[in-house]
Amino acid sequence: MGMSVTISVATEQDAEQIFRLQYLCFQSEAALYGNYRIDPLVQTLDSVREEVTSDCVFVARLGEEVVGSVRGKLAEDGTAAIGKLCVHPRLQGHGIGARLLRAAEAALAEERGATRFRLFTGHRSEGNLRLYRRSGYETVGRSKGADGVEMIVLEKQAGTYAATA
Repeated sequence: MGMSVTISVATEQDAEQIFRLQYLCFQSEAALYGNYRIDPLVQTLDSVREEVTSDCVFVARLGEEVVGSVRGKLAEDGTAAIGKLCVHPRLQGHGIGARLLRAAEAALAEERGATRFRLFTGHRSEGNLRLYRRSGYETVGRSKGADGVEMIVLEKQAGTYAATA
């Protein structure tokens, strides 16, 4: 490839690239459910900017290009919600998603005191489920998203790291 992908904390200057990448990456999820009103596709650029400044947001970069991102936010009970994990379609399957997930988990636990991680993924999203289960997450329930998509709720305790990454 020539260049290596680096993981770093997102800056305000990354918000537009994150917004565009998210829109691209979640097209396949929307197609899987026949629903193009899923949250990542209707989120506004201003909302992404707000999350970059207030939440724990990491990006994967290939040179200057943002090719992946993930967000995390700590709740009062110590549970960190992790969401909108995405990797550019041309770079999927190379471990970038797992690296982003680990970076968010580490920062949320070490810097913000998270004791547990929770994430949601659509019930048909087999690739996502494989990644999360390999990363130590277990299914704890189901819920229906505001967009009507059935979601699987997964959790793991902070400090629980997968044997294989």
